[in-house]
Amino acid sequence: MDLQKIKQNKTKMILQFSIPAIVAMVLNSLITVADGFFIGNYVGKEGIAAVNLGLPIIYLYLAIGLMVSVGGVAIAGMALGSGNVEKCNAVFRQTIATTIAFSILISLLMIFCFRPMLTVLHADEQVKYYFQAYYRMMLFQLPIMVVNSSLGMFIRGEGNPQYYMKVSIIGVLLNIMLDWFLAGFLNFGVVGIAAASLISALVSFVCIVFFFCKKAKVYHFGSFHFSMELWKNTMLNGSSEFIGEMSTGIAMFAYNFVIMRRIGVEGVTAFTIVGYVQYVFSMVVVGFGQGASPLISFVYGAQEKKLAAELRQRTNQFVLGVGAAVFLIMSAGCDGYSSAFVKNEAVKSMVQSGMILFMTSFFFSGINAITSFYFTSIGNAFASAAISFSRGLVILLFCIFTLPALWGMTGVWLVAPVTEGITILLSIFFLHQDRSHALYN
Repeated sequence: MDLQKIKQNKTKMILQFSIPAIVAMVLNSLITVADGFFIGNYVGKEGIAAVNLGLPIIYLYLAIGLMVSVGGVAIAGMALGSGNVEKCNAVFRQTIATTIAFSILISLLMIFCFRPMLTVLHADEQVKYYFQAYYRMMLFQLPIMVVNSSLGMFIRGEGNPQYYMKVSIIGVLLNIMLDWFLAGFLNFGVVGIAAASLISALVSFVCIVFFFCKKAKVYHFGSFHFSMELWKNTMLNGSSEFIGEMSTGIAMFAYNFVIMRRIGVEGVTAFTIVGYVQYVFSMVVVGFGQGASPLISFVYGAQEKKLAAELRQRTNQFVLGVGAAVFLIMSAGCDGYSSAFVKNEAVKSMVQSGMILFMTSFFFSGINAITSFYFTSIGNAFASAAISFSRGLVILLFCIFTLPALWGMTGVWLVAPVTEGITILLSIFFLHQDRSHALYN
């Protein structure tokens, strides 16, 4: 990275690093949307509901993976900014080894958690069948997905985000084709959808390993000496990402628990379909966050604190613009969007009535997420964790258990905007503290 180039072209550098990350993240999110499309059309609303009930499992993998990876990438980025390439590689190797170990351990533990989850959620027999058929296969795919994402962050961190974008494109196209072939043509249902995800993840993994063996200039595979101090710093620095994803998983479980009890399978299906839009938007935000984070860590490590804040502000402007654009586009195309997934009129009506209410959260959620990324990038784990904990657990859970009780499905749609609106006040508070600290240091 070049400090002068970042100073002179902040917008260009943010986009240069973020656009490949955004493309990669959106393409990965489109796998979920495509899976939902094929499940909705070839299995039915019970299949969509079953996959959604297991999303807390996916968020558990993401929580562990992001905690280790984001924490490690931030430390490696600051080391790179100070010119310590040897430390960069030590951090890289330990981060990847830790990610692999944690991912495998989660899969082993999850085998025993399926039945208790389904019992607590009061799922009917058909939903239980689809759930177990899908997630038994996904226990093999999810560790590979997490490792791919972690390696992708280091590819971007060394300044070659375009390569990971190309790998993501290959993975998504392959996944969609396999979805059609296995679920549609061969009629393998949810098992075929899960198998498509596993095969495409394996192909992406091979392409990523090839990069580090043949093309990488900074990060290389090799032996390392485990450092407990580095492990602690990595976990602490990535704690906000862990809290954010883990909180999302807990919140998703709470959403499903409340909706299943108060509305039923149709409500879970409608919430899932609206959630696809939120998921794609959040991946755009994460893409901006992952693209801007190496830049912020680098300039902050070079003692350019004001420049780090300027990069955050410019990134916030981008995510606010994207949120407004998604809101307008989906408001206009809501009817056609709901019809693409289900033919059930009750579900379509819920989607159409709730979409606009739910999407008002996009005007706040992007800024909250980028602010959390910013504090992680500069090593302020407390502020980052506080923002993530607020929007992902404390305020969110309070809203989940109160608003639907007051207003039914309308209350479900209001949970996200109320949560993000309150959390942005906390983001403003920590940013004010950060500005004051920069002025007096």
